[in-house]
Amino acid sequence: IEIKCKELKNMPYTIALAGKGGTGKTTMAGMLIKYLLIKEKIPILAVDADCNANLNEVLGVEIADTLGNAREEMKKGDVPNGMTKDIFMEMKLEESLVESEGFDLVVMGQPEGPGCYCAANTLLTNYLERLSGNYPYIVMDNEAGMEHISRLTTNNVDILLIVSDPSRRGLLAAARIDALARALKIVVGKSYVVINQTREAPPEQAMAMIKEANLELIGTVPEDDLIYDYDLNGRPTIEMPEDSKSVQAAFKIFDKIVA
Repeated sequence: IEIKCKELKNMPYTIALAGKGGTGKTTMAGMLIKYLLIKEKIPILAVDADCNANLNEVLGVEIADTLGNAREEMKKGDVPNGMTKDIFMEMKLEESLVESEGFDLVVMGQPEGPGCYCAANTLLTNYLERLSGNYPYIVMDNEAGMEHISRLTTNNVDILLIVSDPSRRGLLAAARIDALARALKIVVGKSYVVINQTREAPPEQAMAMIKEANLELIGTVPEDDLIYDYDLNGRPTIEMPEDSKSVQAAFKIFDKIVA
């Protein structure tokens, strides 16, 4: 029993974010990492699993390589003579890990091309499993399909935070994402919906859609011109002041989900 308790303590607390494009999901992921840094819940492993990778811009760090490139090189057989494939893959993956103050970032990269990636994916999965054991917190920014959660990681997701905008299409996408997570048999401790970029309280129609889809709304985040200003000027949104209205609203949500 003692051994199992120790193993459980070493398991990372994983929060995965998903949502259709344009809902502010990646910005929300950056705010979550900012929150964890302030609360000194470190180190954090940030995983950019969106094929349109830009979490590094939100966090203000440069990426040198992606896991997708490492996988592609191995699949093509670009392994130096005298080096085994597993050592080559581990070397490439370590090179792709970006280290920063309080958090590290790994970028999954583009989806695979034609051909078999089974061996490379197996090595990648094994590496991520070992890597995740070094971090008490993981924040994973996903595309709407969440293929990376289902295929490339075996760790359970403690919180699935589905980010929507106030639109009908955004809420329909949120419902599909929640259903997909269940269909893929992803072990999710709890699933919540955040309505982002709001100008007012969610209308009755939106609340009816959420109830019909059996979703749980955990909070809303107001539209904030400061986010657009930071983005327009190329400033990482993780540097936004804590007293900005969007950051304050997001932090209240994170207070409810962070262990």
